[in-house]
Amino acid sequence: MNIRFDNKPRVSFEFFPPHSEKMEATMWHSIDRLAVLEPDFVSVTYGADGSTRERTHNAVARIITETSLRAAPHLTCVGASRGEIDDIAREYWDMGIRHLVALRGDAPQGVERYEPHPDGYAYAADLVEGLKRVGDFEISVAAYPEVHPEAPDSQFDLDNLKRKLDAGASRAITQFFFDTDVFLEFRDRCAAAGIDSPIVPGILPITRFPQLERFADMCGATIPDWLRERFQGLDDDEKTRQMIAASVAIEQVRALQKEGIEEFHFYTLNRSELAYAICHTLGVRPNSAAA
Repeated sequence: MNIRFDNKPRVSFEFFPPHSEKMEATMWHSIDRLAVLEPDFVSVTYGADGSTRERTHNAVARIITETSLRAAPHLTCVGASRGEIDDIAREYWDMGIRHLVALRGDAPQGVERYEPHPDGYAYAADLVEGLKRVGDFEISVAAYPEVHPEAPDSQFDLDNLKRKLDAGASRAITQFFFDTDVFLEFRDRCAAAGIDSPIVPGILPITRFPQLERFADMCGATIPDWLRERFQGLDDDEKTRQMIAASVAIEQVRALQKEGIEEFHFYTLNRSELAYAICHTLGVRPNSAAA
């Protein structure tokens, strides 16, 4: 359990490589807006199926050259040999990157299920072990409070998380969730399994409910009935939707804080408004505002 005594939680933010100039401008506006909060790191996704490799690299390179932020690029096992992944990791090390997010990744589009690359790292635990051989990276991995959708059961999933951490990962960042008890029970199960690495809750501020439903379906997250009810009828009312989204996320992080959680990872979807407001409520503010 990570408890800080300055009452200021630690935060980190996830961004994804933009597909267009307009989306790139939105992402950089969000990075600039959130940078003043001095996050522990900002992660940049790789594409669940291993795509966006070049865009991820370019975004990371710009972050470390144009800002003081600590970038943590994602790497996956999909579509690359061990040698190719090791080369990417070495390039990141030479750029000054010391933090990676290591994921198995999902099957490419049009492929029904994940199959390891014949010359690649089969699973995330193998990837973590390989990356640690390349350099002494700090490595974050994924955790699933509601069980990975491809795992046969919760014990298998928990054992897999332990393998990733035992292989050298520093922390686990959870998939998003909306039932605080689900996270707390998962944290307790991790402790009972001998996992003492930080389990950082992943927080997804809701921007559009249909989009949330798609994400939840892909990753096996549950959307409670009370949450559906709060957003009912707001598809065409962005301002009210944002107010409700901020309220939901603030309730969630406050409840987690009361349970001793003092580190949060925000899935920003390249938008800064909600993440900034939630952090402000948590007491994470620019130094001048906090003074």
